[in-house]
Parts: sequence; structure tokens; C-alpha cells
Amino acid sequence: MSENDFPHPETLAIQVGRPSPTSDGPLNPPISLNATLHAGGEVGYGRYGNETWSALESAIAAFESGPTLVFSSGMAAINAVFSLLPVGAVVTASDQGYSGVMNLLRGLDAAGKIEIRLVDIANTDEVLAAIPGSALLWLESPTNPSLKIVDLPKLIAAAKSHGCGVGVDNTFATPLIQQPLLMGADIVAHSLTKYLSGHSDIVLGSLSIKDPALFQRLSDARKIGGAIAGPFEAWLALRGIRTFPLRFSKAQENAAEIARRLQVHPKIAKINYPGLPENEYHLRAKSFMRGFGAVLSFTLHGGAIEAEMVCDSSRVITHATSLGGIESLWERRRRWAGESESVPESLIRLSVGCENIEDLWRDISQALEQI
Repeated sequence: MSENDFPHPETLAIQVGRPSPTSDGPLNPPISLNATLHAGGEVGYGRYGNETWSALESAIAAFESGPTLVFSSGMAAINAVFSLLPVGAVVTASDQGYSGVMNLLRGLDAAGKIEIRLVDIANTDEVLAAIPGSALLWLESPTNPSLKIVDLPKLIAAAKSHGCGVGVDNTFATPLIQQPLLMGADIVAHSLTKYLSGHSDIVLGSLSIKDPALFQRLSDARKIGGAIAGPFEAWLALRGIRTFPLRFSKAQENAAEIARRLQVHPKIAKINYPGLPENEYHLRAKSFMRGFGAVLSFTLHGGAIEAEMVCDSSRVITHATSLGGIESLWERRRRWAGESESVPESLIRLSVGCENIEDLWRDISQALEQI
């Protein structure tokens, strides 16, 4: 979506996924609690389709510019993608990506189902060298948790020139910042648990796909795999989308200010946020992104003990794993066994929410004073 598109994101979020207007008809779609359907229609059974899913899918499709399927979780959606790969297929992916995906890829590789090539996904030359012979290039940008920026336009074009499929996890950036399908990607994945729903109360995922044949294969994978969304969760996610641009704008504004303040704090060894002009990925991000997001990470002058002490000392920021909610969350990422060993022990990922900026900064300051 460009700045000249109409409707703008704030309007789109409010309008999409609504029933067609009728006299005395509802403004909102119903929660369709039906597993069994009368014969003769196109759906046939509750695992194959649901009108509440459809409303949510149409909303996400409007933002990502591609037909969309919702799944029971982000990992269920990504599993569906990898399930389509033939045995022995080569997958090129980040060596420091989301830990759930990395664990999945390593497990498939160990079982002999695929071959993985793990690369520094922000090192364009290294990725370009790994693409030939790959069946799928799996990208995330910004990366989790180090906020590296991938040269999406260049890598997507290169992969397609080699006949390699491209999937992009767009959870951190959201379609407000970048739309990978418009750059040529085949699949865009989201953890709907995060920014799009935004209230930390559901677990859902989605895939947006531009090619009709691939869309059908992934739809069949959802039917057979059974990783379907609950109607109530889908309805909550759609309600969350109504305020998605407003929440994201405020959170991004807060994140930029916190990054600026942390950059000069004496107890911070390094701050990772592409919105800072001094950041090594700033110019790359600025070249194709429409913003820098609301997640940042930083490392301390210290180790795991100090980082845990900081996270445990917060009063406004919640010490928890997740991101993209209206509330601010932080955690030491290496507390998870599946996290990449290249992530520093003292790295704290901070998902900035919509609280008052001064309340957030006072909380961060007092937490840092504990070490």
C-alpha cells in the first residue's frame, strides 16, 4: 500500500471483513460455530471452511495483497509450507531466525526429509551463493531477535531467477511496513497472535499466497493436516485488526524513542533497532521499508544473570515471551534452549507497546539500575 492508495490503512482496517450491507443486517460477521453443514454447498464440512475464517482471511488479504488462509498457529502455517516440499529438498534459511522455525528445520534435516543451508540471512552475498539448487528460500526480516534487515527485493528476485520458491515471515514488519508478495515472494506468513490481533489473547497464524495453484495445495494441506482456526479466535483476531494501524503506529513511535534513549545509556553494550541512523542496517531498511517496527533488542555490559535481573525488575513492562501486543513485553532470549547460540546471553528483546512513553522509560531506567 502506498501513501496514495485509498483507502488508507486506518480506514481499510475498519472496513475489511464486514458482511455486505443489508437492511437490519449485522455490521460485524457472526461467530460461526458449525462443524456440520447441509449438503449441496461448496464447503461441505467444518474443517474445510468457516464464514468467520473467511471474514478474517479477506481482511488479511486486503493488507498483504494476496489470497489468505488462516491456521491454528503461526507454526501450523509454516509447517504446512514445509509439508509441500519433496523429500531431500534444499531449504536455505537464517542461522539466527525464529527459534521455532529453526528447530523445525533442524528436525526435518535430521530425519532426512530436507537438507538445510543455514546462512547469515542479512549477508546478501552469502545468501546469493546458497540459493542455487534450493527449492525454498525462507526469509524473515527484521530477524528475530537481532533485528537484522534482509535485502528482500534483491534476494527475492535472485531466488525467482533460479526457480526457487520464496517464503517470508512478515510478523515483525507487518504489511504496514512491507508487502513481500508485491516484491515477488510466493508466500507471506504471519503469527496472527502478534500485531494483527494485538491483545495477547489468541494463538493463530496465516499464509498469504499469490499463485492460485499453490494456494490450493496449501488449502489442501490445511484440510488434511487439520490445523484449522477456531471461529471464536478468528473473530477476536478480526476485531483486533480494527485497531491494528493505530496500535502499531503508537508502538513504533514509542520504540523509536526508547531506542534513541537506550543508545546512550551507560549500561547498554549494543542496541539493535534499524530506525537508528547509526544502525548498520538503517540505509537498507530505509530503501524499501515504510517504517522500522516496534521491536528492538539490546545487550548489556554483563551476562545472563544481569539480563534476568533487569527483566524481573520491571513494573510496567511484562516479563514474558511474545511480542506485538498492546502491552510492552521483554525477555532474555537465550533463556530458551532452542535459541541460536549466536545470540548473546545478555540480549533482551523488547516488544514495545502503547503505554505512555515516560512511564515506559522510567520503568526501563529503574530496572537497569538494579544491576
